[in-house]
Amino acid sequence: MQIVDFRITRFQFARDRVIGDSQVRTDDVHVAALELVGSDGSAGLGFVQSLFFPLPEEAEIIRVFQSEVWPGVEGQQSGALAHRVTRPRGGTARRYTLPFEEALQQAVWDLFAKSVGLPLWRLLGARKQKVRAYASGLDFHLDDGAFQDLFAHAASEGFTAFKIKVGHPEIERDIHRLDLLKQAVGPDATVMVDANEAWSPKQAILNLELMRKAGHEIFWLEDPIQRNDFDGLRLLRQTAGRTLINSGEYLDVSGKRALIEAGGADMLNVHGHVTDVMRIGWLAAEKVVPVTLGNSFLEVGVNMALALPEVEWLEYSYQNFDHLVEESYRLEDGYIYGREAPGHGLVLSEEARHVWRRPAILDRADLGAAPPQVRLARAG
Repeated sequence: MQIVDFRITRFQFARDRVIGDSQVRTDDVHVAALELVGSDGSAGLGFVQSLFFPLPEEAEIIRVFQSEVWPGVEGQQSGALAHRVTRPRGGTARRYTLPFEEALQQAVWDLFAKSVGLPLWRLLGARKQKVRAYASGLDFHLDDGAFQDLFAHAASEGFTAFKIKVGHPEIERDIHRLDLLKQAVGPDATVMVDANEAWSPKQAILNLELMRKAGHEIFWLEDPIQRNDFDGLRLLRQTAGRTLINSGEYLDVSGKRALIEAGGADMLNVHGHVTDVMRIGWLAAEKVVPVTLGNSFLEVGVNMALALPEVEWLEYSYQNFDHLVEESYRLEDGYIYGREAPGHGLVLSEEARHVWRRPAILDRADLGAAPPQVRLARAG
């Protein structure tokens, strides 16, 4: 389908809780919806997200997209763009001024799938319809009570696997949180921990051993050390015993390939860039490296998780984004399901466009009450 127009809608709103890890924290959302309009009037949807700093005003986002991105998109066939291989060189080997890359891939593939009348996961070749999800709290900055409440609710919804943030300067605090998790979800749960590069290789080895001595079996240890310390990651794989080393979140496609080739990951962590995820997923399958889908905006990554044979896990983090779309993905008994509607399954809510659109940058104090996290709101 030919791409003939685009729309960009800027949103800014408060989160319903502080999220973060051992390195960062944030309590508001800066996101814009990118819609690529096809010749039949249908739209492909993608999300432009800035985690820590406000996006520019809507008019400026549109101006930058119009000048940097649109000349290479206007009039193109969505399917051709989805499959196109480019080789940036010189000054073209750079990112866009604003983070359009992921949104552009999502929107192009959404429109392509709609043009052939298929759900994206089926277009990508999926042979399964659901993937197991683990509950992830993004919980480092929550107090103990809120931490336990969040994971207890996840367990009540059928989750049996849970990931918490670790990497506190005092390992005793990390072990305390593991104790609280066990109290909230029971002793038989599958437990993952994510240090967000807080440790050195030797610290990681020691801390994992201390967790075990405290009675906690860790299924995977995620990003324990710096992303490009392939020697250190390989050492951890050799010393971690039954615990798997999950890495690659912070690396681009080339970095992920180098990580696989260096033997630095038991599991490869990927996100929401459709084309990039599929390409590195094919390599991971060839090398027999399992792939996990980390956080992607509104879980759009479920489409790739269903399509790639090496994916057994997808991250679900109870973020308050659901009001932005007409219908989110079905989540039941710890599994997330692909939608049968053509495209990736998410459609921008016209109510959200009317109520939550923020063309200008607002001060944090002016954001007002946070839109509720729908699944947590149902718990109340």
